[in-house]
Amino acid sequence: MNTSPPKILSIQSHVALGHVGNDAAVFPLQLLGYEVLPVHTVQFSNHTGYGQYRGQVFETGHIREILRGLRERGVFPQIHGVLSGYMGDAGIGSLILEAVDEIRRENPDVCYLCDPVMGDIGRGIFVEPAIPDFFRNLALPCANIITPNQFEFELLTGSKLSSVEDAVRVAQQLRGRGPDLVVITSLMTPDISPDQLGTLAVSGEGAWWVLTPRLALHPLPNGMGDVFSATLLAHLLDERTVPQALELATATLYGLVQATVPGSRDLPLVAAQQQIVEPKELFRVSTLV
Repeated sequence: MNTSPPKILSIQSHVALGHVGNDAAVFPLQLLGYEVLPVHTVQFSNHTGYGQYRGQVFETGHIREILRGLRERGVFPQIHGVLSGYMGDAGIGSLILEAVDEIRRENPDVCYLCDPVMGDIGRGIFVEPAIPDFFRNLALPCANIITPNQFEFELLTGSKLSSVEDAVRVAQQLRGRGPDLVVITSLMTPDISPDQLGTLAVSGEGAWWVLTPRLALHPLPNGMGDVFSATLLAHLLDERTVPQALELATATLYGLVQATVPGSRDLPLVAAQQQIVEPKELFRVSTLV
């Protein structure tokens, strides 16, 4: 009887100090019972939220070799989920899609969650110019799940959301281009109270959203989207429904942000790890469609 934990391949950035990319995703996934295969796209001393940093972006050849080594160990058929986030260039993205395609040939049920990291309100776009087109034209048709924030969602769809209803409509249209599930984070349409944030999930079975209080932290900690995407994928792979997974992932992120020391740029993943396993405060998920 094989009792080994299910495996998730996570291809993201890596920092020695702080919690972004794989350093925000691996620990929560492990706490939730998954064996994580982290492939690092960069190795930095710290995340860029600190301003100055040192390290390097790995060349595509390096990442290809790591993936080749995993393939040679016969790991690909055992992978249940693939998670990707920030990409330094579109070439890395193409390698990820190649790996997903190969894994699917061995395991058609593998779930690929793509967090299309491109920018945010206030900061604007912070990726190279080819990245948005890569997500629109190549990643969307390949991904099972995408988790853009509102800025990224509008960039992907060429829309300007005027309401939650509008967001549902555009997300349903986006599903026609590939992903089964579209989740929009940091939703702040005009019909949402300024002291709240929305998270919206739209699938072929319906649409749901959850509202959480807007926490007044300045600066906000980095890696919030990375933690949310990782925990959402974990709960969905654990065969929870979309509303259940949305509720738990949102509650985990809220609990971690609430526990963040004012002025810190990092989520307290270790100190507040109970929020990952069993978040103390849940917020009601409402059905929209």
